Amino acid sequence: MKTVDINCDLGEGEDQLHCARDAHIMRYISRCNIACGGHAGNAETMRLSLINARRHQIAAGAHPGYPDRKNFGRISLKMPRQALLASVQEQIQALQSQAREEQFALTHIKLHGALYNDAETDDTLADDLVRMFSRAFPTLNILALANAAVERAAHRHGYPVLREGFMDRRYLNDHQLSPRSMPEAVIEDFDQCLEQALALTAGTTFPSIDKKPLRFTVDSICLHGDNPHAELIAQNLQQALQRAGYRLCR
Repeated sequence: MKTVDINCDLGEGEDQLHCARDAHIMRYISRCNIACGGHAGNAETMRLSLINARRHQIAAGAHPGYPDRKNFGRISLKMPRQALLASVQEQIQALQSQAREEQFALTHIKLHGALYNDAETDDTLADDLVRMFSRAFPTLNILALANAAVERAAHRHGYPVLREGFMDRRYLNDHQLSPRSMPEAVIEDFDQCLEQALALTAGTTFPSIDKKPLRFTVDSICLHGDNPHAELIAQNLQQALQRAGYRLCR
């Protein structure tokens, strides 16, 4: 069977109960991005998320964002660049520390929320972040939006990158992700989500938001863990992919 990588942002709760919910989702994914104290997460949720990731034999990486727990990292912060880089580095190191204690090797970094969006549209910010990653975390990959600024920066610096695609978001004609502010930017129908996930994985054509044919491949499909129906969506996605001849990367 062919393989598919599905990633999900987890560890964004506050206690063991939240982590137990996340563990149910882990049964249907191959990679998790663990919040590491900036927008969400704490020492306990990081530790439990790593333990659950090992139990379910999935890859785990750091999910840093703007240090703004009040707004869950969803608002762009005007911070001095060095302060922002220092915060992101400290967040990743916090998860690394927990991973060392659990003897678990992290595999990647994925930015969160507003920082993800800002870095993917700002070549200078992307360059600064990737340069810091290559210096401080040379053994990790960056999970980045396909065809956008962080991927370009990673190629410039020779930093390993995993191209991420979204099954529930429309794309513009230039292969960029359509802003949520655009009508029909979010795909609500699960069958259409599945069709786009398969197309992004297999490199077959799928429609842009303007109904133009697009064709490009990604290394990982994003599943949104904060959706209240995330576990059911994950289960249905995995089963549908299996029927299409795919198995999860494990």
